[in-house]
Amino acid sequence: MSLLVAQQIHHSYGGTQALCDVSLEIKPGEWHALCGENGAGKSTLIKIISGVEPPDRGSVTLEGNPLPMGRVHAVEQAGVIAVHQEPVVFPHLSTIDNVFVGREPGRLGGLWLDRDRMARGARQVMHQLGEDLPLEQPVGELSLAQRQMVSIARALLNDCRILILDEPTASLSARETQSLFRAIKQLQAQGVGILYVSHRLEEIFQMADRVTVLRDGRMVGTHSIASIQRSDLIQMMVGRPLDASSAARPLPREEQAPALLEVQGLSRAGVFDHIDFAIQSGEILGLSGLVGAGRTEIARAIFGLDPIDTGSITMDGQPMPEGFQIHDAMDRGMALVPEDRQRQGLILPESVEDNLTLPSLKAFSKFLGLDRDSRGKAAHGLIQRMGIKTAKPSSPAQSLSGGNQQKIVLGKWVYRQPRLFLLDEPTRGVDVGAKEEVHRMIRTLARSGSAILLISSDMPEILQLSDRILVLCQGRIRGEVTGSQATAEQLLEWALPPERPDAA
Repeated sequence: MSLLVAQQIHHSYGGTQALCDVSLEIKPGEWHALCGENGAGKSTLIKIISGVEPPDRGSVTLEGNPLPMGRVHAVEQAGVIAVHQEPVVFPHLSTIDNVFVGREPGRLGGLWLDRDRMARGARQVMHQLGEDLPLEQPVGELSLAQRQMVSIARALLNDCRILILDEPTASLSARETQSLFRAIKQLQAQGVGILYVSHRLEEIFQMADRVTVLRDGRMVGTHSIASIQRSDLIQMMVGRPLDASSAARPLPREEQAPALLEVQGLSRAGVFDHIDFAIQSGEILGLSGLVGAGRTEIARAIFGLDPIDTGSITMDGQPMPEGFQIHDAMDRGMALVPEDRQRQGLILPESVEDNLTLPSLKAFSKFLGLDRDSRGKAAHGLIQRMGIKTAKPSSPAQSLSGGNQQKIVLGKWVYRQPRLFLLDEPTRGVDVGAKEEVHRMIRTLARSGSAILLISSDMPEILQLSDRILVLCQGRIRGEVTGSQATAEQLLEWALPPERPDAA
């Protein structure tokens, strides 16, 4: 017997058909993966099942009972709970308050909140996830990975029958991912059905029971994991075999060429310590390590976002001035693509055109304001060059899929022709096809002479793209290896904290 059944779902946005005749069923205790490129319709299907939007046609039932379509709270009360890709939290509230938001227990008929009970409940669910987060700290002060765990904890606290997870591990470390998987397994054992959206195919083949593939808003098929190969799944998702050249090694660099960027003795107390490295023009330098190792903080310091205590940063042999700011870094030819594209890389309500041209407004300035014609032409050119799928340049950035949003974040810098790109998790949360396109863009930028500092937790990505790889562990560089000699095993060994001599 099926636990949840979605039948013949149709949905359109204006004249754009997002879903056409899509059906899906989830059995009790089943881990059901949902795959497809960005824009395939996965997010729309999740919104419909979770009650965010009603379908134009079709139905969704839970244990044979129709779900109240388009009513999120009622659907959650019925037992269908979604945790979305970008953590939905209240940044000024504590971890406890975020976990219990909307379900706060009271005392004396609800006159006062039962804070002790809330603290116990939050502590219990965090223990279930294997986490030890500061329960009283405002969630806005937590890392992206920690905010994701808070969002997942909130869902686990509710009495759910179907748990929808949209890219839940995209910002989690390996340890946090395994903790999450253990918690999901416990829910499965209780008969909870899991609808799991992920672009990390290794997770799907490791954990899922069945997989449903969407492409261009239509269902390609549903298969048991045991009956399908990875290459078959990719071809179902993208409608074509992946370009074999996408795994090609980068060309070796001239070892004696002068450095474009040189970092010496870079330190910030409690974050990173005595960081030394250099990058040549046209080189891709991978920066590997576990979440929290200090990789993002180093990139932010190089770009002038965060202060440093000691050390120097040099571009073209010229030191960056003490206390330099973002505009100084941009003027010297730097660009930063941040890890959290929605909070730091985009102005979501603004148009695709506005986001693409924001860093280059000076180029479109004229005496009485902006030259909107030249700005529009530039945006159109970037949309074509970056392969951004949008109905029109005036569409809000928030209406695009994650992969296309990431292309905007990268494309807005391309117009300025930076000589150094700081790329922090550039393919986090994007699908296989979009990831291939971003990889191709990165190689093209390197071939054109730009230096790339690539921060990635995706092991195959950093192995395929990098000329050299540095591995960070607890804020220090633990090892360096050329891309042609690197192995996943060696990178992981360096990334893990060394065992203490007194450990038994």
